Amino acid sequence: MQGEKAGNFPEAAAEQAKDQGVLAELRAMAARSLARMYCPEEKIFVFRLRRTVRGVVSEGRSPRYTAITLIGLANETEDFRRSVLGDHGIHPVCDRLSQDIDQVTNLGDVALSAWAAHATGYPDRNKFWKRIVDLKPVERTYPVIELSWVLAAACIDPDSDKTGLAERLAQRLIQSFSVGSRVFPHVVGGSGTRSHVSCFADMVYPIHALSHYAKLTGNTKALDTATLCAGKICEVQGPSGQWWWHYDRRTGGIIEGYPVYAIHQDAMAPMALFALREAGGPDYSGAIRKGLDWLMYSPEIRGSLIDREADLIWRKVARRERGKLTRYLQAGASRVNPSLRVPGLDFLFPPVSVDYEDRPYHLGWLLYAWPLQRAEEWDRRILK
Repeated sequence: MQGEKAGNFPEAAAEQAKDQGVLAELRAMAARSLARMYCPEEKIFVFRLRRTVRGVVSEGRSPRYTAITLIGLANETEDFRRSVLGDHGIHPVCDRLSQDIDQVTNLGDVALSAWAAHATGYPDRNKFWKRIVDLKPVERTYPVIELSWVLAAACIDPDSDKTGLAERLAQRLIQSFSVGSRVFPHVVGGSGTRSHVSCFADMVYPIHALSHYAKLTGNTKALDTATLCAGKICEVQGPSGQWWWHYDRRTGGIIEGYPVYAIHQDAMAPMALFALREAGGPDYSGAIRKGLDWLMYSPEIRGSLIDREADLIWRKVARRERGKLTRYLQAGASRVNPSLRVPGLDFLFPPVSVDYEDRPYHLGWLLYAWPLQRAEEWDRRILK
């Protein structure tokens, strides 16, 4: 339950995970958790698992999270997939995503489904790309995250790019980037009282997509843009490895650091920074390791979000507050003046609360960021 103070995370967890191999443990936990999150009768994943007074319960259904999970499962062995999906295989889940795709209005959902379809070898991908084109990702106002998902999907599916979509999307992302602050906007073409606020996801997904585009095309501008943004997030990474949450689009400063999300530590930051390295960019393995170290032991809660008793990775460490009060306060103050912050928040709203839920997209991106060979190599290096 969000807002409840953590108190059941032993300090020995970090050392125990390192002894076993942290990535081996996280991958095994991901498989077991995803099996709990899958609804075989509907061929879809739930929205989340959440701890309640009645125990851990599942809530909702999510095509978006289903697509991300398929992307993560795509490179796994058949036995691994079967441990999650049972015996009916991965393509029936793609069939479920393709239903009524012509009616889906969210560009991100369609892009992730197209990406999942290609990654899993689903034969009927044209319907996804037709819908993407219909939604006009180059012309309309969209969140930078959704545009990045379209670009990533286009880069991994070369048959999709019949109209130069990837090139135009890459240029749109590059043009939206502020070289001075090294920060992407939250919405490309957007405006409003919070338009100066970008989040960590607004950095990660463009880094990932532009890195794939640079690797595919050799475009140096795309690689330079991804490199600049990666340098920024690593430069301001927290002292214990925290990937902070809200950035000032104008200056690159941190507006509000919390919550710190588990998915950023073990999945999203690694997937972006590994993609950058593979495209010819810098190696940020040290920052990735710091991020994982925070997940193993978070000083804010004196323990870990990895709960072996529940066999889940809890979602985030947040401030003890109602709603998103501190984020609104800091966004408002920084809107008045980029250097202005509301003082005393660490005292008034200490970051000591755990959000007791996990979502399938977290585990899907974890598997995508850490395929078996990479995970084994990382564990071997750390355990030496």
